[in-house]
Amino acid sequence: MGVKNKKWFSKWMTFRYRNFKQYYYFKSALKLLIPNFLYQLRRHSIIGSYLKKSSDEKVYINKRVNYYIKLNSSFNRSNQAKQLGELKPGKKQRTYFFDTHEITRYFPNDNYIDFEFGDITEVPPHPAIVKSRPISDSNQNSVLLNLNKIRHFTFPKDITAYHKKKDLLVWRGAFKTVHTQRIKFVEKWFGHPQCNVAHVSKLKPYLHWRKPKMNMYEMLQYKFVMVIEGYDVATSLKWVMASNSVAVMPKPNYETWFMENTLIPDYHYIQVKDDYSDVVDKMNYYIENPDKAKAIIENAHEYINQFRNKKRERLISLMVLDKYFKLQGN
Repeated sequence: MGVKNKKWFSKWMTFRYRNFKQYYYFKSALKLLIPNFLYQLRRHSIIGSYLKKSSDEKVYINKRVNYYIKLNSSFNRSNQAKQLGELKPGKKQRTYFFDTHEITRYFPNDNYIDFEFGDITEVPPHPAIVKSRPISDSNQNSVLLNLNKIRHFTFPKDITAYHKKKDLLVWRGAFKTVHTQRIKFVEKWFGHPQCNVAHVSKLKPYLHWRKPKMNMYEMLQYKFVMVIEGYDVATSLKWVMASNSVAVMPKPNYETWFMENTLIPDYHYIQVKDDYSDVVDKMNYYIENPDKAKAIIENAHEYINQFRNKKRERLISLMVLDKYFKLQGN
């Protein structure tokens, strides 16, 4: 394949890997035309399907439901709680509304819900629906739903086999002054011959570490892809784990519907130190032991596969909200 053809192929793969938000908005808006009562008629049968599951499947589903909603005693809603019938799509955070409405519409409109949309890094003072929460033993007020899926739950098919990829590590991402971990990483490894790492922002103090953006296909030509949290979780973690490259990252601090805290270091991803001092050493170890790197990729794929069952994901989401509403007092 000539250089010119490679350029056009890369553009085609960029198009293929894109998240088409406009289509997502169009499809979600059309669904608003369907009366909610049609969904509510199906709620009991969908949740009731749990009873027909095998014992192992029930254990799995219960484990996930109780992971997302850790509350086990009744609670009072806050003064900011809204009835489901009051929820409307706004100009901002529309994806959060559509993803929430996809599940809440199965319940009567007179139910109340507290929610905090966006990149949430602190536990709310009252039980609320969130996309993300800090990993801790005291995050019970953070009730997780799968929100902003168009951005976070993307699993493109990687067409490049691991052995055909470059023995290098890649990272591209945005810089804000609050992204101390990203700054720390790029400062340490920018310009290293085994690391193609840089930021893509226009933050003046760091322009000397800036390089052009890379699309997903270009990044997946590398065996190792660095994953670094931003405001909360790292958006790239899901698509990297779904690929034929290996995710490299420190132990995560935040979690979402993806259950980041259940990921096993050096089994689902290559774990590095918080100061990134061992990045190249860990990478070289897996270059010298390709079978172990491929085993991590296989384990990551198996982990990803549990989220591909759409009917089960819907059931778990409904059970989370059902538990939330049943525990809620006045």
